[in-house]
Amino acid sequence: MKGSEILLEALKREGVELVFGYPGGQILPTFDALYKYEGFKFILTRHEQGAAHAADGYARVTGKVGVCLATSGPGATNLVTGIANAYMDSIPMVAITGQVPTGLIGNDAFQEADITGITRPITKHNYLVKDIKDLAGIVREAFYIASTGRPGPVLIDLPKDVQVAEADFIWPDAPKLRSYNPRYAGHPGQIKRAAKLIMESRKPILYVGGGIITSGSSVELLELAEKTGAPVTWTFMGIGAFPSLHKQSLGMLGMHGTAYANHSIMDADLIIAIGARFDDRVTGRLDKFAPQAKVIHIDIDPSSISKNVKVHIPIVGDAKQVIAQLLGELKRKPAIDEWLKHVEGLRKKYPMGYKDKGKILPQYIIQQIDEVTSGGAIICTEVGQHQMWAAQWYNYSRPRTFISSGGLGTMGFGFPASIGAKLGAPDKTVFNIAGDGSIQMNIQELATCVENKINVKVAILNNGYLGMVRQWQELFYKRRYSYTPITSPDFVKLAESYGAVGIRVTKKEEVRSAIERAIATDNTVFIDFHIEEEENVFPMVPAGEAINNILGGLA
Repeated sequence: MKGSEILLEALKREGVELVFGYPGGQILPTFDALYKYEGFKFILTRHEQGAAHAADGYARVTGKVGVCLATSGPGATNLVTGIANAYMDSIPMVAITGQVPTGLIGNDAFQEADITGITRPITKHNYLVKDIKDLAGIVREAFYIASTGRPGPVLIDLPKDVQVAEADFIWPDAPKLRSYNPRYAGHPGQIKRAAKLIMESRKPILYVGGGIITSGSSVELLELAEKTGAPVTWTFMGIGAFPSLHKQSLGMLGMHGTAYANHSIMDADLIIAIGARFDDRVTGRLDKFAPQAKVIHIDIDPSSISKNVKVHIPIVGDAKQVIAQLLGELKRKPAIDEWLKHVEGLRKKYPMGYKDKGKILPQYIIQQIDEVTSGGAIICTEVGQHQMWAAQWYNYSRPRTFISSGGLGTMGFGFPASIGAKLGAPDKTVFNIAGDGSIQMNIQELATCVENKINVKVAILNNGYLGMVRQWQELFYKRRYSYTPITSPDFVKLAESYGAVGIRVTKKEEVRSAIERAIATDNTVFIDFHIEEEENVFPMVPAGEAINNILGGLA
């Protein structure tokens, strides 16, 4: 088989169903092999960044490895933002790039870029394939590394001469890498210590992150929460890990989290952290974070433990297995009645809400989407104010239903990610919540949607600004709106020009009917909501402040 055929057969053996990508000169042999290939479906995006984000969205919804394919040079570098995005959020992805022939590598050949060097800091591992005999084994290793332990992206750089060379196809045994052995079970002694500390605590709180979703341990988390009675708060990446309407739910914490979650964690005497990394958006000022609390930290990545916050009981392992072990050691509930009364008092003192100003408010739009979909949609977002409103005002009850760029904060992520999400969950309603700034960064993927009949709904919260940056300028830069007012196209006409459907909404009473019409329409739909221009996201913790130093009550 040719190298290009070996690649496709290896992807098929790995169970790949979809590949997103864009052709080019140095990957042409592989695209020639794809010409009549039926082993999996190829989705032609309109930009390589769109391909990476679509593969990312597909991976987040399905839990499978997302795959994207591009040519060398600018094709490969156009994947970089998407690869970095997946790396920051621990998303399993394999990115495959064409490369100039091995004899030309290092000679500044046409469309050559050292993509393995460029992506070394933003991949779990990467490969430059120099011998066709190694190709099948490399693909197998790449999928193993991407999907195990703390997941992440792996890159395979494939020179053109390797694609056209010939060799026998040999599918290797399951990889065994001497230097890579993720630990899944927690240390029994540490589990016992953690259980003892939980049972003795008086003010415990469960703080959970994306590791719960990655490990598929939402059911175990619910059992742990109900067995301990502890209130539960989550990170941005942990949205959907725990039902938001559960009586023990405190919602998201951190910079734009609920005030009662922030105050609760600051008052706790024990933080049980699972699959979360204590990032700066959660902790705020580190020397002021949860001063009374001891910390149990459960994470599959040992480098995340004690990186930011001192940990008293570290447990390295997979959340699903460790929680199961912990449940077996918990013999009684902690005595926390007074703590629960205190937390309930915080909930009443600092409620979430917003003032009805008689105009179209973004919070109201999110609530209406929630009501119309009965909380059962997959919500994707771009990055900005709309992203935080989507996090705050939709009631998520299941994992893998909130798809958003967390660590990197990538504008332009949501629309292509919603394509991958819809293809990964075709029976689900998929909404992309967007801003008028972010949506324009990968708006060309409208063509991908229409060509492939990918029925995605896009709610554009159009305020005429780069909203989150404008909010910071209002609050911290004396309203000096430096290059944040923006001019947008007519989104309705733009959608129609691609063969999609456009709906414009300028009155509050039109909001619900527009959402219902969009869902009933068998096509991609852009809803252009003209919202209150200077509406802000509250609550908000200023950067560098303690997380109980909160700006704004009602938005």
